[in-house]
Amino acid sequence: MQGTVDGFTYGLVTPVAAFLMAALGAALGLRCTTRSLHATRSCRVGWLALGSLSIGSGVWTMHFVAMTGFTVQETPISYDKPLTFAGLAVAVVMIGIGIFIVGYRGATRMALITGGTITGLGIASMHYLGMAGMRMAARFAYDTPLVVLSVLIAGCAATGALWAAVTLRGALSGLGASVLMAVAVTGMHYTGMAALDVHLHLPPTLPSDLSAVLPGDRPAEMIGPMLVGPGCFLILAAVVLLFDPGAVTGEPGRASRPRDHRDHPVPQARRRPRNDPHARDRRPRSTVREGAGRARYR
Repeated sequence: MQGTVDGFTYGLVTPVAAFLMAALGAALGLRCTTRSLHATRSCRVGWLALGSLSIGSGVWTMHFVAMTGFTVQETPISYDKPLTFAGLAVAVVMIGIGIFIVGYRGATRMALITGGTITGLGIASMHYLGMAGMRMAARFAYDTPLVVLSVLIAGCAATGALWAAVTLRGALSGLGASVLMAVAVTGMHYTGMAALDVHLHLPPTLPSDLSAVLPGDRPAEMIGPMLVGPGCFLILAAVVLLFDPGAVTGEPGRASRPRDHRDHPVPQARRRPRNDPHARDRRPRSTVREGAGRARYR
């Protein structure tokens, strides 16, 4: 028996809320990635790890919020906790691998393609692992072309967002990259949901609450506890960026910049007039020493 699937039970509420969660996670994560490019080597790991947690938590939260609007008319749905949380772990780890590649290799073509592909596969793996965690008296079937399309959307979106994070500067460019990633991740989710067919195999006699048929936890029982962990990660990233001097522009603050000789320009030697006959014979040296009240060549 074919199940009647509805992915928009609450109208536009769940898609809009899911998009906002994906945009928040992407904005924080991409800003952490941008900030890592200006950090010292010891601090870069922390920024990239925080970016991985932010994007992974935002994408996973987006998926679960969107799934609260997914219903099958003929049967209720429950969720298996281990598989559902495994999707969060997979998303964070694989997105982290992609971000670390770009964070340490820079905006090279190979680094962006490799990092974006791994990040996109992490997002897609999280989605389909979360789908496997659903429990209902039914069998799932997927349309292969739509599944492939959803994976391509995730990979292209991740690559474009990572490119923007490591090459563009400023708050507007960061916001644009976040919106791009959120649109693509949300589109990837609903493309994957459109690929789903539900084939029911209900027993002839059903209990009143279906608890014997559907082990696991109902969405209403899980949504609070499941959002606590990702919510804490997103709040942590927001607080860290809020107190960082380069949070808005992506540039390091004066206190976080390494000091070198370029921060203190040396006085330039006084140029000789053009009509000086000795100007051609004297070649400028590469270094300048500062004497008592004037500059002279060494």
